[in-house]
Amino acid sequence: MLFMLIIKASKSSEAGNLPSPKLMEAMTKYNEELVKAGVRVMAKGLHPSSNGIRLSFSKPGEMPVVTEGPFTETNELIAGFILIDVATREEAIQWAMRMPDPQGHEEGQIELRQVF
Repeated sequence: MLFMLIIKASKSSEAGNLPSPKLMEAMTKYNEELVKAGVRVMAKGLHPSSNGIRLSFSKPGEMPVVTEGPFTETNELIAGFILIDVATREEAIQWAMRMPDPQGHEEGQIELRQVF
């Protein structure tokens, strides 16, 4: 079963601030554990939304509206993701629970979603 751990953006990640060396070390260790367990498929961080483009399909049959970032609602933005392949939903939750606060400073939020 494929699951995506979606790392939500924060004001810090949107400002382009890199995580602290301590957090980078913790995330590296976490990713190494995923690889060692054979469950990590892919892990990537994303550039801030200031480099992003949003396409909004607001009218049927018409071209989408293109909006360049930055986008202001950080709670709706994604800073990165990890794709894991596990046997059960419960195993995916267990792996998600082991992730360090991905933003640090008690700003982190992870959304766990199963992939079709």
